Amino acid sequence: MKIGFGSDHGGYELKMKIMKALAKEDKYELFDFGSFEGEKADYPIYAKKTADAVVNGDVDLGLLYCGTGIGISIAANKVKGIRCAHVSDPYSSRMAKEHNNANMLALGGRVLGEELALEIVHAFLNAEFQGGRHQNRLDLITKMEEN
Repeated sequence: MKIGFGSDHGGYELKMKIMKALAKEDKYELFDFGSFEGEKADYPIYAKKTADAVVNGDVDLGLLYCGTGIGISIAANKVKGIRCAHVSDPYSSRMAKEHNNANMLALGGRVLGEELALEIVHAFLNAEFQGGRHQNRLDLITKMEEN
């Protein structure tokens, strides 16, 4: 599975910790779209770079990080075809994939610890979209997006 990562300076440290943990699992290809070295950064830039990679099929899923996860999720959701969920617990993370077929997840580097963040990421990566009645709702969202 190919996973794209993006962050601003507020999410940089958590992004790097999650990337390091996932790299040890040896079942993911990881792509970092910035920011780098924790430099001050505007989250919309990195949300767009990562979201574009998801929409273009360069990566399967995207994981985004900013101080709270809120701003970067809002920015990512402006890209047509993106369903980025801002979550703070494993259950919501799993539901984002199972019910909403989220293709990106946003986490807050200043509000989540590494251990909980990794649980949230694993819940997302290991979940599968359930389809059925949920697909009907996604179709309605797609129609909204097209208008």
